[in-house]
Amino acid sequence: MLRILSLVLSLVLLTINILAQNPERKSLAVTVYNDDLGVVKDTRVMQIPKGKSEIRLTDVSERIDPTSVHIKFSGNILEQNYQYDLASMDKILKRYINKKVRLIDSKGNPIEGILLTTGNQIVLKLESGGLIMIPNLDSYRLYVDELPEGLITVPTLIWLVDSKKDGSQDIEVSYQTKGLSWQAEYVAVLNSSDTKMDFNSWVSINNYSGTSYPDANIKLVAGDVNRVSDPQGFYEFEERDGIKLGRYAAATMFEEKSFFEYHIYELLRPSTIANNETKQISLFEVSDVKINKKYYYMTGSRYSSRDLSKVSVMVEFENKTENNLGMPMPKGKVRLYKSDGKTLEFIGEDLIDHTAKNEKLKLKVGDAFDIVVEETLVNEKRISDKVYEYEYEIKIRNTKTEDIVVDVESNVYGNWEILSSTFKHEKKDARTIAFKVPVKKSAESVLNYKIRYVN
Repeated sequence: MLRILSLVLSLVLLTINILAQNPERKSLAVTVYNDDLGVVKDTRVMQIPKGKSEIRLTDVSERIDPTSVHIKFSGNILEQNYQYDLASMDKILKRYINKKVRLIDSKGNPIEGILLTTGNQIVLKLESGGLIMIPNLDSYRLYVDELPEGLITVPTLIWLVDSKKDGSQDIEVSYQTKGLSWQAEYVAVLNSSDTKMDFNSWVSINNYSGTSYPDANIKLVAGDVNRVSDPQGFYEFEERDGIKLGRYAAATMFEEKSFFEYHIYELLRPSTIANNETKQISLFEVSDVKINKKYYYMTGSRYSSRDLSKVSVMVEFENKTENNLGMPMPKGKVRLYKSDGKTLEFIGEDLIDHTAKNEKLKLKVGDAFDIVVEETLVNEKRISDKVYEYEYEIKIRNTKTEDIVVDVESNVYGNWEILSSTFKHEKKDARTIAFKVPVKKSAESVLNYKIRYVN
């Protein structure tokens, strides 16, 4: 009898030892990855009694991966639950089927009855026995007694714990969530001679995770992190449409460091990432970056007799300290501008991948308007079953008011040999040959070359 009484008493104590939601937050850190992934580290101060009790944590992401949750405190975790059945008008009314509800019309008149159906139209059974059918609720307010059991207003993590000590202690909770991502955006402004540029970068952090992260320590991870996809998409939540835009004054806001095979950019001050917000923060801003403007053409008419093509305009620069750069650059979009003498005008954009320091970057600005290439397969000859010869003619017309040099490249295959050419060629690799073709202003240059393939 005493053992039964003791068991009953233990169950009563366990029931009443439920801690309040939203304990005091001690610190918050958010690490954001490029590909819809964030890692949240949330430290709270909680009053936990010794022994078994239940603790709750709200303000967690609606798109949390519950299988990734880790909790650290002085004790043991016996059970974890994630409740995400959030209350809505439809869910509340469905749970009030066959229960009393009250409606107030636009004139303030109350209507009470038993709710029989819900949805776009509702039906009430009145106390008098009659039915009232309301096809449109726009002019009514609905009242119910309480929030139905099982529905919550915010996603909640619940733990059944066995604490080793009584009193206040820090609870460290970490988890992964979808709905967080970031990307770098770059702006380049070329000078009048196309020899230098001003270069700056913004980081855009997107938050559609379903919660805000106030005064968080923010880190951004640049690199391609391997992840295992979930074919079932177990905890998927609807994304939000609203976007707010926050901007900060341009300055060096981040500290960069290597981490494993990636790079981390840590914001030097706490910042708030609000839900449904795109926040932009300056990554860097530099001037007088030396650039080379180049004209580039890739041959492509090996199997056609004639081809008229345009020449790509490229901007190249080195990511080195002596060029006012020398920092790991996360992947992102680069937008290029140049002044026409009065205002800045957009001249093109390109994407860069994650780029280490001391590497060369190449940006395609667009196609040259005043340079045209006419490529012709002049001759082809079969020498034997395994030996073939091709002869090409590439005419480059320059209607600009300045002399230029066009880099012409061609993809080759198998065992090959250049038999003759009007301009010196360079073997870039086993599959690429290159020519530098100078073209005077308002003139034309012709590149002829003959190549032999041995299969």
